Amino acid sequence: MPLIKPFKGLRPSPENASEVIAPPYDVISFQEACDLAKNKPNSFLHISRPEIDLPSGTNPYSSEVYARGATTLKGMIESGVLFRDDQECFYVYELTHQAISQKGLVLSASIAAYDQNIIRKHEFTRPEKEDDRVRQIDTLSAQTGPVLLAYPTQAEVDSILVSSSTSEPDVDVIAEDGVRHRVWVVSDASTVKSLQRLFDQFHALYIADGHHRSAAASRVHKLRSIDESKQVDATSEGYFLAVAFPQQQMKILPYNRVVTDLNGLTEEAFLGKIADKFKVTRSNEPLAPDRKGVIGLYLGGSWYRLVADNLPISANPVDCLDVSMLSNLILGPILGIHDLRKDKRIDFVGGVRGVSELSKRVDAGEMACAFSLFPTGIQELISIADSGEVMPPKSTWFEPKLADGLVSLVLD
Repeated sequence: MPLIKPFKGLRPSPENASEVIAPPYDVISFQEACDLAKNKPNSFLHISRPEIDLPSGTNPYSSEVYARGATTLKGMIESGVLFRDDQECFYVYELTHQAISQKGLVLSASIAAYDQNIIRKHEFTRPEKEDDRVRQIDTLSAQTGPVLLAYPTQAEVDSILVSSSTSEPDVDVIAEDGVRHRVWVVSDASTVKSLQRLFDQFHALYIADGHHRSAAASRVHKLRSIDESKQVDATSEGYFLAVAFPQQQMKILPYNRVVTDLNGLTEEAFLGKIADKFKVTRSNEPLAPDRKGVIGLYLGGSWYRLVADNLPISANPVDCLDVSMLSNLILGPILGIHDLRKDKRIDFVGGVRGVSELSKRVDAGEMACAFSLFPTGIQELISIADSGEVMPPKSTWFEPKLADGLVSLVLD
């Protein structure tokens, strides 16, 4: 069973790439999607968020939404905005933003390896989000949102990626958020074989972002495999779209929390309960924790620094995460929030938005308090995945984000 395979990528023609490129469907709101796609008929958001082209108030999970996305995809192919490569290729994908630069490989990853935990997970999925991706993939008959994978440092793979990206890129665009996306087609047969051989030697790959996409791809594969009316091509149906980066290049930002109420407590009583577990000091500035064991709290117009230096050491790597410390010591026992996947009293704010977004939401009266966290480390993620454990929801925010629309995997 090959761990990865090349594929005939569906991608924008060079002159259309700057309009087609879009942020991932799940990191922007409906209104942000509308604004970004305005006056851009070829934006991939018309495929990934097709509800923006339907009457206001349309249920985003209605059948007409998925059908509209499929119609738009077909139209963009027929018009030549998108085209499909004639031969199976890999693609080098470089992301550059400010001081961050990372270079990875666009590939199709084995669903069998995913099912056997060779491609390893670290989060549970939410059923409604997974169902949404199943319907989207099955209706489009394509995987358009890549899964972000990490692979162990391997000098030979890194060297091939560098040597394969010395020429002019096939795509070179700067997205709305300032991130530069460059893509090179890797079609040389010997290079393709070398990459497959090297990846097959990895004991595991790790899902960094895209648990719902990978889980949905596995479900679609199973559905189509038992449906005799559909011709299953193992080359595409048995694989999912992914981009793999060397783990040392991957940048994780914190995934912060905001809470709607104090579970019936006054602000003073809430701080008192926290002080039983943490050393609490007021901060004169917005607090982005600078090390593990420190949590920032915004409450009542003030920032507080919560320090837990004397906690017992656990053999379970999940318990050692700062997101777990917050859940185990504050969210659960004090605020009564025990299920982060389902509780409507908590929301999550990606670290790219900064701590100012936390105070903004509290000051607006939308939330009662906010917590800023130190980011989870990539090695922590790998250790948890290797141990078969699962992180709390929303433990990692990877930045910069992969774009939608630059390379898609068609399910033949």
